[in-house]
Amino acid sequence: MLLRLDDEARQVLLGECLGQALDGKGLVTLEGELGAGKTTLARGILRAYGYQGAVKSPTYTLVEPYELANVRVHHFDLYRLGDAEELEFIGGRDLLAEDALCIIEWPERGEGWLPEPDLSITLSMPEQGIPGRRARLEAASEHGREVLVRLEAMRAVGDLLDEATHSGRGVMP
Repeated sequence: MLLRLDDEARQVLLGECLGQALDGKGLVTLEGELGAGKTTLARGILRAYGYQGAVKSPTYTLVEPYELANVRVHHFDLYRLGDAEELEFIGGRDLLAEDALCIIEWPERGEGWLPEPDLSITLSMPEQGIPGRRARLEAASEHGREVLVRLEAMRAVGDLLDEATHSGRGVMP
C-alpha cells in the first residue's frame, strides 16, 4: 500500500488510522531518513489510544513505554544503538514479548536480533516534482495483512492513497 502524506496533519491522520487498525498489538517498524516523519507517525498512533501529550523520539533511552487505558505501547528508537545485542540488556525481549504494541524506529540497527515485524512502514522524503512524503506499508504476518485490510476500508486512508499508484505510474521504486 502506497500513501501520499502532503503535510504533518496527514501523517498524524495516518498514524491515528494505523492505531485503530492495529487494535493495540503487534510489531511495527518505521524506516526512513532523518526528518521523514517516523516520530510524527508514532504520535498519531498514540493519539488513536487517547494519548495527547508530547511524543519525543526516545533516542537516548532507546524505549519509551506508554500505559494507556486499554493498551500498552513501547516506542523504540534504535538510532543510537551501538550493537543489536544492547536490546537484550534493556529488556527488549521481554518488552517485545508482552501483549503490547511495539513501534520501532530505525529497525535496521536491531537487525539480526529483532523479530519479523507485522507491518513495515517506509517513509520517503519528497522527490523532485512530486509533492509530499510517501509511506509504503508492507505486511509480513497475518496480523499485518489484517491491518492493511482494515486500513483500506477506512475512508480517511482512501483520501491518502497515492493516485499514481492507481494509474500504474508507481511513484516509489
